[in-house]
Amino acid sequence: MPLQRRIPKFGFKNNNKIYFKALNLDALEQLAQKTKASALTVQLMIDNGIVGKKDSVKILGRGELKSKVSVEAHAFSETATKAIENVGGSATTVK
Repeated sequence: MPLQRRIPKFGFKNNNKIYFKALNLDALEQLAQKTKASALTVQLMIDNGIVGKKDSVKILGRGELKSKVSVEAHAFSETATKAIENVGGSATTVK
């Protein structure tokens, strides 16, 4: 059997890809009601155990946000940004 068929084959892992921890609007609403905070920062999410220290956070649009809050995250989906701004809050992207 030829050498290229004897050696096991493995997949490709892109070292430059950024993996996000996805958070939906309903989780943000629960956090806002629990902490009574008007600004939901990444550090606040880490302190409450929602995300890890090394996680990049992306806010997704599932659920409903009822409170006016300022949200900071690494990325936002379009529907999440619209939902946050419709309530009167702001979506800020951090690095």
